[in-house]
Amino acid sequence: MQHAISTFLWFESKADEAAKLYCSIFPNSRITQTSPMSTSFELDGQRFTAFNGGPHYKLTPAVSVFIPCDSQAEVDALWNRFLAEGGTESKCGWLVDRFGLSWQIIPKRLLELMGDRDPARAQRVVQAMLAMQKIDVAALERAHRG
Repeated sequence: MQHAISTFLWFESKADEAAKLYCSIFPNSRITQTSPMSTSFELDGQRFTAFNGGPHYKLTPAVSVFIPCDSQAEVDALWNRFLAEGGTESKCGWLVDRFGLSWQIIPKRLLELMGDRDPARAQRVVQAMLAMQKIDVAALERAHRG
């Protein structure tokens, strides 16, 4: 049996507005279904449902959307777009959009550098990352080199 697995996001209200914003930020995205209570959408093939559930539950950073980026330019563009749309910076490549959903805007290079077999190099990268809000690949590379 094959299942259509997707992520369900509980918003107090404005689920449709959130889905429209997310689809405007990411290419290859679309709204697939709307109703007064929910909006289903896809971000580059990943399925989500945004639900207007009221104030009973709140979004927390315990659940985030992870966006692996190919370049610093991609990190910068996504980061700046979320901030321009009312988002707030957090730490270590995380931000929270105006609806309360947490996003990790992470360059793939960070993961590569943190995975270095030399523990001293990997640790320097981690320490550099912990001091950042938006991830700066050039600074990570410098930390990696020592």
